[in-house]
Amino acid sequence: MTRQPRAVGEGRVVVRASDSETRIAELRQSGCLKLVFPETHRADVEAVIVNTAGGLTGGDQIEISAEAQAGCALTMTTQAAERAYRAQPGEVASFKTVIKIGPTARVNWLPQELILFDKSALDRRLKIDLANDARMLMVEPIVFGRTAMGEVLSDVAFNDRIRITRGDRPLYQDGMSLTAGVTSHLARPAITNGAGAMASLVYVAPDAASNLEPVRALLPDTAGASLLAGDMLVMRLLASDGFEMRRSLIPILDLLSQNTLPTSWRL
Repeated sequence: MTRQPRAVGEGRVVVRASDSETRIAELRQSGCLKLVFPETHRADVEAVIVNTAGGLTGGDQIEISAEAQAGCALTMTTQAAERAYRAQPGEVASFKTVIKIGPTARVNWLPQELILFDKSALDRRLKIDLANDARMLMVEPIVFGRTAMGEVLSDVAFNDRIRITRGDRPLYQDGMSLTAGVTSHLARPAITNGAGAMASLVYVAPDAASNLEPVRALLPDTAGASLLAGDMLVMRLLASDGFEMRRSLIPILDLLSQNTLPTSWRL
């Protein structure tokens, strides 16, 4: 007998430029995945991702696709932190996101943190493709267990892959695979030295180089930033817990998003 997935959700949004404004050209959503568009005075379209299933567990299947056509701007975030709950043996949740950014367009991919619970099983994929003159700000924050409860991640199956391309040419690739004994593994000085949270950030824009020193000035001692190219800034941040991570991240995201960080990040 084939086990049925606990939750299935799919969402797609396409935005286009019209009369010097960004407007929604296509919107589809189904299952547990909803896209909400707050009324704001922003120049871009802001899409808030809502998982009505309340979290991810084995067998869940979530797919998101987004496209910003030429000359427009899109910001995507989540309503709250996503949680990867305990999964039944042999069942893995899947979360896939594909983003296409057209000529002179800009996308901010700013999900709030993913919290990994012990015995969770999740395969997560993010793929972003940019036109030659497109801009992008991406952050992926992760919290390793419920630190306030003293949770130890003894058995986790987490596979995470990030791929960013420009015209199908690789710009950035990152991957993480966590299995048994995660907490003890992360405690090693050469790994995270016991950090309870981590964030990866990539910023692609013509002003990346000029923002390097301002970003470094905002970083704690457990973070670093550098240029992979003249228009590409990358950052990795470690923190003791989710609160400390957010406290360090928000000023940096404010800087790189020109103070347009979505309201949900501040709640």
